[in-house]
Amino acid sequence: MTRGTGGVQSVMKAIDLLEALAAAGGELGLSELAADVSLPLPTIHRLIRTLVDRGLVRQLPNRRYALGAALIPLAEAARSMLSGWAEPVLSHLVETLGETANLAVLDGDRATYVAQVPSHHSMRMFTEVGRKVDTHSTGVGKALLAQLGDEEVRRLLARTGMPAKTANTVTDPDVLIEELERIRRDGFTLDREEQEIGVFCIAVPLRRTGMAISVSGPPPRMSTDLIERAVPALTAAAEELAAQVGDRPAV
Repeated sequence: MTRGTGGVQSVMKAIDLLEALAAAGGELGLSELAADVSLPLPTIHRLIRTLVDRGLVRQLPNRRYALGAALIPLAEAARSMLSGWAEPVLSHLVETLGETANLAVLDGDRATYVAQVPSHHSMRMFTEVGRKVDTHSTGVGKALLAQLGDEEVRRLLARTGMPAKTANTVTDPDVLIEELERIRRDGFTLDREEQEIGVFCIAVPLRRTGMAISVSGPPPRMSTDLIERAVPALTAAAEELAAQVGDRPAV
């Protein structure tokens, strides 16, 4: 990571601490934070005290640290903005493919749906925006994991486990790692009723963004023909959204 100087460098270091706490999926001590972000303990202590004072980090009774409640309204505002930003692209997918379109982000160790446009069918998939789901058993989750390195994926799976949601759920980390390699190569993944019986999903990653986009519907409608049409449509939508993320002005 390229770092600036002065105040900008301090901001980058503080962001590194928040990301380390989020990636841990729980709590960390000062020495663990120092190891994760490669900073000396005095610097960690100075930054963490500022983050605690602002409510972005909280100190636990055992003197370890976790993300703070002040991040919640920021996260909710960001999700609301993401939903409005992504809605035109998701709506176009629904018009093109006829099935529900979704946008999800990696939120700690789980996938969180941040935007959805439902299909016009009377029988359609509906996922509440804000819902968190496991990564190993969902299309968007696997598309999100494919953006991480294999060792990072294994650490995440060790924390969450791989519970079987249905008889189709992949519960072996080695098998999932092989599937992630296929996603990186082919650019898409399928959820064949792995999270919920009656729900079939096609998902693609928004590369280097920590986001994924998908369409979902009942298995009888998710035909081979629809999959063949959905993959390029989803890929184009993902590239459009990823380009918009990349168009943010430099500071």
